[in-house]
Amino acid sequence: MDYQVHTLANGIRILFKHSPSTITHCCFVVNAGSRDEPEQKEGLAHFIEHLVFKETEKRSTSQILNRLELVGADLNAYTTKEYTCIHASLLKQHLERTIDLFEDILFHSTFPEDEMEKERGVILDEIASYLDQPEEAIQDDYEELLFKDHPIGKNILGTPETVSAFNKADIKKFMAATYNTSEMVFGVFGDYDLNKLIKLFEKYFGWIPANNVVKTRIAPMANAGKELILHKPISQTHCITGSSAYPSKHEKRYGLLLLNNLLGGMGMSSRLNLEIREKHGIAYTIESNYTSFSDTGIFSIYFGTDTEKAEKAIRLVNKELKKLRDNKLGTLQLQQAKQKFIGQIALAEENRMSLIIGMSKSLLDFGEVDSLEQIFAKINAVTSDELLDISNEIFDINSMTTLLFEPKE
Repeated sequence: MDYQVHTLANGIRILFKHSPSTITHCCFVVNAGSRDEPEQKEGLAHFIEHLVFKETEKRSTSQILNRLELVGADLNAYTTKEYTCIHASLLKQHLERTIDLFEDILFHSTFPEDEMEKERGVILDEIASYLDQPEEAIQDDYEELLFKDHPIGKNILGTPETVSAFNKADIKKFMAATYNTSEMVFGVFGDYDLNKLIKLFEKYFGWIPANNVVKTRIAPMANAGKELILHKPISQTHCITGSSAYPSKHEKRYGLLLLNNLLGGMGMSSRLNLEIREKHGIAYTIESNYTSFSDTGIFSIYFGTDTEKAEKAIRLVNKELKKLRDNKLGTLQLQQAKQKFIGQIALAEENRMSLIIGMSKSLLDFGEVDSLEQIFAKINAVTSDELLDISNEIFDINSMTTLLFEPKE
């Protein structure tokens, strides 16, 4: 994967991938997320992500929002357990105004009290809306069950109590402790000359003082082998089952990614979809997911179904997991699984915004970005023996944690 990296004196890195297009995609990724929040400050990273769009030393909220929208650009942001990301898509001639805006909102936001109060209301409404969607809420409740009393298990949005209590001092303290300049990457995917790009970034970001405060992240211990049933005002049963899994740098990560895709990944031909939906017709949505973090990971299977069918669905899920624990994939099965996964990764490269964000995160996590050929080589190197070992380690029925949302009677 052809890309170039330039590091400013303060540690901020510029990641550039050339594309002969009139459209530019760019992002600013900071290695600071909800897991870095102090106790009783859950939701603070997400709160800050909202507030940086509100007012700066030289711009009002409307000026911030209009700065890119008036030239047809798209501006957005999101927060995860480990990252905060601001991103924009724009015509190539508007890159400087985008760089200017990013620098302004990230390093000159004033966090006025009136805007904080307004945004509290927005986020409290977001929390309430989220809780009304059991297929979404169960994911967060499951992570909290799996990583009980650890920051990585906390809801990214926070709670009504924590969000209501944030003040400006909390924001300043959090940013000073987590917004490490050597853990910031500005990614650009577009048609530019690298030397001109460097001059632009030196102009807008070169003045920023280095902040190299080292974060301390404590690896979580998973609470394995639990089952919890919660009764909710819903019409269906929702179930999620799984376990802790490999961190992002683990040598078995690609094997589990391949297994996850085979079991319940994208497309209609996954094993779980064919068995539970197509053959038995007892779940509209069934999927598996594997998310890796810097020091742990989560593998999970989710489905929603009528309450009287839930027990059968769980039995069928366990049956598919047992097959993977007991039987090695044949040569043809393994090759087909690899071809499918590789094809999906190649197609995903067409989403240019996701690509530049993914590259920026890779630079933060690994100090480099693998090419497609390198990724494909790692997938092709996975053996059926390795998949069998991973299946017995991750899909061990005795160490899996299960959460059920059932309708109230």
